[in-house]
Amino acid sequence: MQFKKTFAVPLSLIVAAMLCSLSLPPNEEKAKNLKILPKNISHDELMKTMRHFNKALGVKCDFCHAKSKDNPQKMDFVSDDKEEKETARDMMKLTNRINKKYFKSGKDENGQTIMTVTCYTCHNGNAEPKKLPEGGPEGAPHGEQPHAAPPQDH
Repeated sequence: MQFKKTFAVPLSLIVAAMLCSLSLPPNEEKAKNLKILPKNISHDELMKTMRHFNKALGVKCDFCHAKSKDNPQKMDFVSDDKEEKETARDMMKLTNRINKKYFKSGKDENGQTIMTVTCYTCHNGNAEPKKLPEGGPEGAPHGEQPHAAPPQDH
């Protein structure tokens, strides 16, 4: 009888541990080759950030990410083959510096979120930011009107 009790208790503990481990969520695969975004960013937060880029620039994933060499139907998100990916990193550094210096990283003195510079600030849904506002005169710097040419005698 003693043998059965000493065998049943450890066995029930092992079974309980196995059942608990099955109910735990699987470990999230961590993103690779992150140079600006936090290395411990969750998959959901990473996807939210990438969707922001998609909307702010009016582009799809293949704008910055190269296609997989093994399967051109898939993206190689780790690859740095496309210049646009490095440009995006540079732009993220730029906006981070601006927001930290001028907008205290997006929080006011009470910790409330305030407006910050984002990709959309300049891109407005375009892959390339426009050099002039809509209807602005060609060649004139932002906000300046070109000087009228003096009348010419003919």
